[in-house]
Amino acid sequence: MALTVVALWAFTRPYIPLEFSSLGLIAILALGAAVFPYPGLEPTSFFAGFGHEALIAVCALMVLGQGLVKTGALEPVGRWLARSWNTAPFLSLLATLIIGAVFSAFVNNTPIVVLLLPILVSVCIRTNRSPSGILMPMGFATLVGGMATTIGTSTNLLVVSVAADLGLPRIGMFDFALPAAAGAGVAIIYLWLIAPRMLPHRDIGISSVSPRLFEARLQIRKDSPVIGKKLGDAIAMTDGEMKVVRIRRGGTFILPLPDVELKAGDRLRVRDTPVRLKSYEDTLKAVLYSGETRVDEEHPLQAENQMLAEIAVVQGSTLDRANLSFTRFLDRYQLVVLALHRAGKDIWRASEEIQDVILQNGDVLLVQGRREQIASLRENSEFLVLDGGVELPTTSRAPLALGILMSVILVAAFGIVPIAIAALAGGFLLLVTRCLPLVEAMRAISTSVYFVVVASLALGHALITTGATAYITEVFLALTSNAGPTIVLGSLMMLLAVLTNVVSNNAAAVIGTPIAVGIAQELNLPTEPFVLAVLFGANMSFATPFGYQTNLLILSAGGYKFSDFLRVGIPLTILMWLGFSVLLPLLYHLG
Repeated sequence: MALTVVALWAFTRPYIPLEFSSLGLIAILALGAAVFPYPGLEPTSFFAGFGHEALIAVCALMVLGQGLVKTGALEPVGRWLARSWNTAPFLSLLATLIIGAVFSAFVNNTPIVVLLLPILVSVCIRTNRSPSGILMPMGFATLVGGMATTIGTSTNLLVVSVAADLGLPRIGMFDFALPAAAGAGVAIIYLWLIAPRMLPHRDIGISSVSPRLFEARLQIRKDSPVIGKKLGDAIAMTDGEMKVVRIRRGGTFILPLPDVELKAGDRLRVRDTPVRLKSYEDTLKAVLYSGETRVDEEHPLQAENQMLAEIAVVQGSTLDRANLSFTRFLDRYQLVVLALHRAGKDIWRASEEIQDVILQNGDVLLVQGRREQIASLRENSEFLVLDGGVELPTTSRAPLALGILMSVILVAAFGIVPIAIAALAGGFLLLVTRCLPLVEAMRAISTSVYFVVVASLALGHALITTGATAYITEVFLALTSNAGPTIVLGSLMMLLAVLTNVVSNNAAAVIGTPIAVGIAQELNLPTEPFVLAVLFGANMSFATPFGYQTNLLILSAGGYKFSDFLRVGIPLTILMWLGFSVLLPLLYHLG
């Protein structure tokens, strides 16, 4: 139990990669069982998660979702939504929420958010509308929709699989669709009518002025008019708008005091919007500096037909938990990264160059290059271009990819084969039919999700075998000893809802499922509603931007603050918790 607390703490640390903390947890569990033997706990049993059917199903479903995005199978939906927003925006928001929820019931919600984000941002630009009232409701709708089936999220698959491992009858794909649909209906009405009015108005205006503040460096050229002048004079030339964080001169750093004399080659670290950064570059005759990159007529920084663009790193990208230097971003895409943004955080260390910064899912890059290069980037599933209109990819294999996904769903729904086998076969068909290149299929599998699932299964196995879950169950029942079944079920769900917003939802699900089963058996009640309480609670990742991976994309694209998630996410969590706390006891006759 102490190790569980340490593991959950490690999962929440942004500076510790999830892969590292997960592998470390597995190693400690295996080594501990080898050095301190415990009856029924074999050291090698902690490796069983690598071959667990839930993990196989999760990875295969990620590949299927990537197949839909890569082939453009969802392109007609995106095109229809883009047109409808111009004529009936109020109803189009409702349609967007419903479509996002429905698709997320069968496909990982990350590709759904990646599809809808540029469409909605583009609509906001054309109609001069604030995206703050649109993007967060859309992201939450995909989370709500993912609760409806066993394949909606990796959390659902884990809960169902762990419950089956404990000897319970396997829950079918649509067995809990009724309460999930009822809860989703209430949530979508809230997200449609109430949530947009609770969010502050933020005009992103990406085509003119961006709200995102980017970290960048301005290198003073030899012909700059500020050479020999004081920093205060240079700031005055920008009408006092330029904010200098520090100055780098060779290998040393200088405090940005107003009386510092500027020299050729000095690099001023500044933090501002893309338009202002370019304005400072022109006014000071400086260069937006991108590491040690050569600047000449062959370099995109000096080429004609230039434009700025903001692109977000998405899950599965080669830049996710890598840097620009390692991935050779400039050579591959002929685009120079001028600045970085990560939800308002300072992500550069003083001695670090921009190409050395380790990027992560949701980071936004300010890039400059030829219009053709940026247009080609829009067709790349590794990135999300946040400015201007978006041309969605479409191929002749789109109907085939959609047909493969539908076949997987039907085969699993009718119980012909387990979902792990159906999804794996579907992923293989995508590769055989060339709907998805092998390299894209490999990138689709999130390594963080992969290792967290394995580590969570190992931790769950240790908790069950050592009797820790039985102990926690007894403590929980003691605390709720005078309460009825409805209160006990609701308390369990709220516990999971809180836990999932501060730790991995997969870890919360694996730990919570055996506890839920133990509670139901101790009270001599049906186990399924308590298992579903864990499933629904672990999916309520609304209250923090770190609750779920798509929240980070929404955070960057909409320029939200942490408080915005609290403002909208906490009422949504309470609303769904109350709804499920009433529905589950009624449907399962708990009394």
